[in-house]
Amino acid sequence: MGRLDGKVAIITGAASGIGAACARRFAEEGAAVAGIDVAEPPDDLVADLSPTGFDSWTLDVREEPQIAGAVAEAHSRFGHLDVLVNAAGVAGVGDVANVAADDWDRVLDINLKGTFLVSKHVVPHMVSQGGGSIINLASIEGLWAFPLQAADTAATGGVVMLTKNMAIDYGAAGVRVNCMCPGLIDTPMTSILKEPGFEQFYEQFVKLHPLGRAGRPAEVANLALFLASDESSFVSGAAITVDGGLTAGASFLQ
Repeated sequence: MGRLDGKVAIITGAASGIGAACARRFAEEGAAVAGIDVAEPPDDLVADLSPTGFDSWTLDVREEPQIAGAVAEAHSRFGHLDVLVNAAGVAGVGDVANVAADDWDRVLDINLKGTFLVSKHVVPHMVSQGGGSIINLASIEGLWAFPLQAADTAATGGVVMLTKNMAIDYGAAGVRVNCMCPGLIDTPMTSILKEPGFEQFYEQFVKLHPLGRAGRPAEVANLALFLASDESSFVSGAAITVDGGLTAGASFLQ
């Protein structure tokens, strides 16, 4: 028996990276998955998800009418919506004096506003059915500031506080809301750090993690599985790090 048997999960950013890892892990545990992404899901992912039930929508989480339509279609097809993973996200680079306003808007609109918009249309279904679990993807940048990451830090910090606000707004209705704050995870989004010219920065960033390595998307998905399952029935409003010990503190021992 799977830990998510009979549950239906909407996952944004489901075509790659952490979103795809969550989709696969949930399907392994018996969940039907409704995927949302600006990209089409790859064939191997569709094959992995289809046995337990899968549908997908290619759309932008910044477009509320499209989001409203996709959520309504998913509810109509599956009959209930038990889990939402807001994993759609992009990265940006720049300090306040140098980041372009368009780049600022892009990061805030996708990472923070997108989380708000999808949640806005899923929450009423969860409230009406008596509960559900919402899992927002933030970052350690929502807890710690990093150089040249003004937009990312603002967006993920907003996701952390939005998570807490939603947890107190909807807890009485049985809706739990938590967020995950990964450290460096090897995904398509962070693959630029392995390109020529970034090697030294990547190695230094890895060394900041006490476990001495970058994380894997599946390791974040394992936390998402716990938060999606009934095993976490008394966990809400939490911002949980998945960072190899990075935010635990600094070590001066080599």
